[in-house]
Amino acid sequence: MTRIVAGSVGGRSIAVPAKGTRPTSDRVREAIFSRLEHLDVLDGARVLDLYAGSGALGLEAASRGAVSVILVDSARLAADVARRNVAALGLAGVRVTTDTAERFAAGLAGRSAASAGPAGTAASAGTAASAGSAGAGGAAGLDLVFLDPPYDLGEDELAAVLTHLAVPGVLADGAVVVVERSTRTPEPAWPDGLAPFARKDYGETAVYYAEPADPEPADPELADTAPPGGTEPSGDTPPSDSVGA
Repeated sequence: MTRIVAGSVGGRSIAVPAKGTRPTSDRVREAIFSRLEHLDVLDGARVLDLYAGSGALGLEAASRGAVSVILVDSARLAADVARRNVAALGLAGVRVTTDTAERFAAGLAGRSAASAGPAGTAASAGTAASAGSAGAGGAAGLDLVFLDPPYDLGEDELAAVLTHLAVPGVLADGAVVVVERSTRTPEPAWPDGLAPFARKDYGETAVYYAEPADPEPADPELADTAPPGGTEPSGDTPPSDSVGA
């Protein structure tokens, strides 16, 4: 049985899909949320739960004070179970989307990149539609993102999702990204813009915590050669690394 550990609906049971998911145990979930409460990122948080399954992580966040939660899963069966859990618990501000994690995250990244560029571009309209008209975190960005993919998910696929999340504007300042993996898999390949700050193992499960970070310049010594006023030095200058899809 899976239950909400604490908060406004603490102790309530939730349904889990009959197959195809690996719910986070109550013990691991309680440990994750103990750390998140210590980090003070839950109250009023805008939350994204990718590979959501039953929605246990996102629903736990909503129970503990998150104001906006989006549960994303590509399996229709899992998404239907998550919707029933949302309805049964009566938690406001929670919605469920049937989509792949990579496509949804790419939509957020594209919308953030478009909003940073010229207003009214075609990219802005297209990416906003792909991420959902209500958005995921609004203009201020997401405060908390959970990723609990299947253990057999390829490292390249996970790295692609993390790269989308690292695009400036997707995450708010002070946001936390929580990734669950098997202890037998490599540590996630963190992109520029995301920096891990903690890892904790619980049996077979490894939980990683990361936060937004300024990307490293492609060549710090070259960056120092630019004269005042923004004029580039003569000669060929290597292009800077970009973050995004």
